[in-house]
Amino acid sequence: MITALRRRGLLAGSLALTAAFVLSACGSSEPSDKGKESAAGGSDLRTVKTAMGDVQVKKAPKRVVVLDTAELDSAITLGVKPVGATHAGTESGFLPYLPKDKVEGIKDVGEMMTPNLEAIAALQPDLILTSKIRHGDKYAELKKIAPTVMTETTGHPWKENFQLHADALGKTAEAKKAVADYDAHTKKVTKALGGKEKAAKTEVNVVRFVEGADIRIYGKRNYISTLLSDVGVGRPAITDKAKDGFSYDVSPEKIDLADADVVFHSTYGDPTKAKRKQTLDSALWKGMKAVENDKAFAVEDELWIQGIGYTAASKILDELQSHLTK
Repeated sequence: MITALRRRGLLAGSLALTAAFVLSACGSSEPSDKGKESAAGGSDLRTVKTAMGDVQVKKAPKRVVVLDTAELDSAITLGVKPVGATHAGTESGFLPYLPKDKVEGIKDVGEMMTPNLEAIAALQPDLILTSKIRHGDKYAELKKIAPTVMTETTGHPWKENFQLHADALGKTAEAKKAVADYDAHTKKVTKALGGKEKAAKTEVNVVRFVEGADIRIYGKRNYISTLLSDVGVGRPAITDKAKDGFSYDVSPEKIDLADADVVFHSTYGDPTKAKRKQTLDSALWKGMKAVENDKAFAVEDELWIQGIGYTAASKILDELQSHLTK
């Protein structure tokens, strides 16, 4: 009998406690996001369409973490200093073309392909920017930390990706200015080359020596190719053989296939393991018309290949003009 009464008493207490929580939630001085939306007459969240579906993000994110070089370039271009970012390659540090004052104080959260999720969570971000091709397999974990905006891929669609980054960051006005500045810059370079017709008669190739891989002759579907296209220079026929438009890979014994009026070359990783010296010392390389005419130029891989954005593009365009007008 006593046990039954005790059970009924516990049940009654439980129901009373539940009711108290409900009433407390309804009358709380800390409203939910929906409450804030109602009280403010509008939501402080926006819907952004991403490669992973619609994502709700703050109108003005304050604590942003970026997980690739393109996203870091976008943020810097738009006047946003992330609280955290990954680094490219095996060595710590952000790409050197970025202004030091713009990256100073950003927390390094690991190598680009293996970001430290604990370090990211510790920064308490309100937005994470990356791409599906880089971190699609980590999306479930990342979105638990903060709203995560992913583009489908990186590289060639960098202009479209930039617009998504700007939308997520609430910086569409700044994006318009960046695009306008870029368009004006490309026209300036084209004019310096003697106009569209003259520029088109100069065929340009971009070669990348890669540690542990074949040498890449870049095709027409990658970041650097879009800059060359916007300036209006010609591209050799070999670029049409690039796999998926990205690159046509060759051994040092076939490097002469990269010949053009002008050749830009960069190196990723250890130069020896990338077969750079072996190739540049070869008779095939030295016999190329670009080399014989002093039109083969070494450029920084961190800028020309890894940068991927409008801040990188501005510096590349300056270098293009300088080299092509020599």
